[in-house]
Amino acid sequence: MNLTEYFARIGYKEPSHKADLKTLTELHEHHIRSIPFENLSIHCGEKITLDLETIYNKLVRNKRGGWCCENNLLFYWVLKEMGYDITQLGSRVYDSLKDDYNPQESHLISKVMIDGKPYIADVSFGVSSQIWQPLELISGKDQPQLPGVFRLVEDKGVWVLQKTGRKPHVPNESFAGSSLVNKSLSKKIYCFTMAPRNIDHFEQTCNFLQTSPESLFTNKSLCSLQTTTGFRAVIGWTYCEVTYNYQDGFDLVDVSTVPDEEVEKVLEEKFGVVLENKFVPVNNKACYNI
Repeated sequence: MNLTEYFARIGYKEPSHKADLKTLTELHEHHIRSIPFENLSIHCGEKITLDLETIYNKLVRNKRGGWCCENNLLFYWVLKEMGYDITQLGSRVYDSLKDDYNPQESHLISKVMIDGKPYIADVSFGVSSQIWQPLELISGKDQPQLPGVFRLVEDKGVWVLQKTGRKPHVPNESFAGSSLVNKSLSKKIYCFTMAPRNIDHFEQTCNFLQTSPESLFTNKSLCSLQTTTGFRAVIGWTYCEVTYNYQDGFDLVDVSTVPDEEVEKVLEEKFGVVLENKFVPVNNKACYNI
């Protein structure tokens, strides 16, 4: 494993080894636009592991994507190698159907200290909830980015990540009423504390998420990638391209259905993902929106 290979993978052509906020922000932006958030291994009969070298080979050398524990563990390693003061944290994802946070800390994020200030880095939540730049860890401060306005709110040691976005405009009328399209302007994304976590903390949850019939990830095959203007995603056979703020107060959401025999072609052309094993798309009724 080496940083030069990683920099090439994310298209970071003038790598600075200075552990400052500017470099962190550039790395964060390059990563989310180069390495997809995806769970396709589950639907190719492959086991997802938390072994760093395996993740490095998958995401960097084999040009695949991964879910949060893969992407954010790789990003943690990069920042650690570059000399950043960084700590892994665990977060609980918000479930809109239950109006509560999931009981397990299933989402890995990082706290990065720069010049005495803490920041949250997260390169792998995907779709419209993906932060584009690190967020300053300060309660109640609006932090505008192109996807919307993010804010972190702290109460009794628990931090909540929130986002306020724009209204979706969906030209394809057959998808206008789809639960896939999030019509709420404000949403909670996840909550976390400052308790440090090592990667072993996520082992049991990682196994559950890729094997349980109750898991979102066994019920839907997902792949998403941020672009310079929004993001693209494929969920089962549904392909989406979102353009942020295409009109004042609106995001453009282009949605279409991909024929079964063309899903892998879309993954290769739109996400740069080439699968080695037989892929079976899945899009069951589990709740998920972009």
